[in-house]
Amino acid sequence: MSTETDTAKTAQQDTSDNRPYAVILYGATSFVGQITAHYLINFLSNAKNKDGSNVTWAIAGRDEEKLNELQSKLESKVDIIIANSKDSASLDEMTKQTQVIISTVGPYLKYGEPLIKSCAENGTDYVDLTGEAIFIKDMMDKYQDTAKQSGARIVNSCGFDSIPSDLGVYFTQTKAEEKFGEACNVIHMRVKAAKGGISGGTIASMATIFEEVGEDKSRRKQVANPYLLNDDTDVPNVRQDNVSKPEYDSAHKRWLAPFVMASINTRIVHRSNQLLGYEYGRDFKYDEAIWMKDGVKGKLSSYAMSAGLLGFATAMMIKPSRELLSKHVLPKAGTGPSKDEQENGYFDIRHFGQTAKNDTITVKVTGDKDPGYGSTSRMLAQAALCLAQDISKEDVGGGFWTPASAMGDKLIARLEEHSGLSFEVIDG
Repeated sequence: MSTETDTAKTAQQDTSDNRPYAVILYGATSFVGQITAHYLINFLSNAKNKDGSNVTWAIAGRDEEKLNELQSKLESKVDIIIANSKDSASLDEMTKQTQVIISTVGPYLKYGEPLIKSCAENGTDYVDLTGEAIFIKDMMDKYQDTAKQSGARIVNSCGFDSIPSDLGVYFTQTKAEEKFGEACNVIHMRVKAAKGGISGGTIASMATIFEEVGEDKSRRKQVANPYLLNDDTDVPNVRQDNVSKPEYDSAHKRWLAPFVMASINTRIVHRSNQLLGYEYGRDFKYDEAIWMKDGVKGKLSSYAMSAGLLGFATAMMIKPSRELLSKHVLPKAGTGPSKDEQENGYFDIRHFGQTAKNDTITVKVTGDKDPGYGSTSRMLAQAALCLAQDISKEDVGGGFWTPASAMGDKLIARLEEHSGLSFEVIDG
């Protein structure tokens, strides 16, 4: 047996038997961290939830005072761990104590690497909610081999970026295989409806990406690559469609506008295809856009949204305008949608699949909370619990994975039962 396999087995044994916590929530006092902490305490203490009765977990971060304040607001006591991304020893001490780390500490390009490094070196599973594709690429390049050897499963983008897209495509392909005997070679994802707010943390992440892209030409090339996260030796070279300006969808009689999250979601979907052995096909095409109404109103809305996104991106790539917007216009760090806004939010997205034989299938993916926070916190928590409880390291070994490739059907089942998400095949 190889040394890498021995190391992974040892890490798995340590993770399963000798670590006091199943999950540690790092960055628990951040805006989405607090929402996730409240969800976890309620979910795990629910007497009806048989999976939560034996789960031990803790909250972690660098500010003990803020952690104590959060703990006082939770319905039952949870342990506190002090760790700082600038102190590698404190991170190692934390990651060695748990099976899975949930990280809500962004922007990940600025603050995320030390924790990924610690998890990879200590055989600790990891989930986050990053929408920063270039961060994931950087971390894969640096720590993929280390994670494989230690048995650490690193699963990025476990929130609205990119679970509805990634698992939606996975679900669509599973149903297409069952119905037609083959996968779809084309899937179009369309955001039919969504209601939710945006936090200062999300804005900070976007600002960091635009800063990188604005100052480094090589970063612009990376961002433009639809297969950025495919790291095999024979990456597909199929030209991918990209809805970057107003278009008319004649099949559904609607105008289309660019979807800001397509840049991360499409990359995650293509990586899933690779990790699943190109089950979707090496010629698979995938794109995302927002549905607008038909007619003049829909056309005007599409052009307005497209112009707004272009203007925002341009302004955020230029330092003076980026600083002006961040200081005087955009939400500040630690702020975000109110509890009522989170509870009353929702999303409804559609996946339109077509096989090479022109068979078609439509899948509806919905969530009953604000997509970026109410739903994201639940997705993130259930992804961590899925890794801890449902996915053995014999089935999925160490390395960088996606939600679909690492957890697939088991995560879908959890999300439908516990997170207010729904995946279903519909007509048209």
